[in-house]
Amino acid sequence: MNNEFRTIALVGRYNSPEIGDSLFRLADFLEKRGLEVIVESGTATNVGATAYPVATLDEIGTRADLVVVMAGDGTLLNIARSLAPYGASLVGINQGRLGFLTDVSVDTMFSTMEEILAGEYTFEDRFLLDTSVRRQGQDIFKSYAFNDVVVSKGVTARIIELEVFIDGQFVYSQRSDGLIVATPTGSTAYALSSGGPILHPTLEAFVLVPICPHTLSNRPIAVNSESTVEILLLHADDAVVHFDGQRHFSLDVNDWVIVRRTKNHIKLLHPLGHSYYDTLRQKLHWGEKL
Repeated sequence: MNNEFRTIALVGRYNSPEIGDSLFRLADFLEKRGLEVIVESGTATNVGATAYPVATLDEIGTRADLVVVMAGDGTLLNIARSLAPYGASLVGINQGRLGFLTDVSVDTMFSTMEEILAGEYTFEDRFLLDTSVRRQGQDIFKSYAFNDVVVSKGVTARIIELEVFIDGQFVYSQRSDGLIVATPTGSTAYALSSGGPILHPTLEAFVLVPICPHTLSNRPIAVNSESTVEILLLHADDAVVHFDGQRHFSLDVNDWVIVRRTKNHIKLLHPLGHSYYDTLRQKLHWGEKL
């Protein structure tokens, strides 16, 4: 057995006690191979995992060699944001619906984990977005995002006006419902629904996608991932910045939203033979006959 992964952390979808059976079976499988198993504290409470050491996500970031997320893509996004500072290695076992990120089936999790523990796997280094909100010269809010950072109108449903700068250079002003800044990981999420391109996960780029722009000449643009994107909110009755659709912060006029890539990556592990194009074809139903 490969000695790369000796401590394995298990994280399950919250408020889903039905995952307990799969989690306990996987924990037993790993322990029988002489590995240390720890369970994330919220997961342990959710499924009643009292037989295993419990750890917070920060503790998992410093202790675990591998984190197995038994959930859907939404939970993995949340876990990835929390573990981004640690450069964690993640495996996603799909307990949700779409499964772009959690691509291992429960039916094959034992054979897949056997291969991964033997060093037989592929991986992708995926970066996140590191975002700050600046108001009157002070950074007042910070967050990571794995999929996207979205500046959008709020509940008033009126369009907002903003200006975009890349590496200090003015790019455009825009009146729209908002703007998406998406990583390659997030290019198949909200950005795709808004007409953005699909970026392969290994590309060192992110994409800016307008949401319902008032002028049709406002088109998506891909920029180098080393760039700094600055968004200035010029006018809005109500505006919000969203992080993976899971964290939110209300914006005021003249606020700046400053987006950069993170210094650390998340390493996403896949079974041997994994193909991103197979995933796209399956999840987006390409080539199916009507």
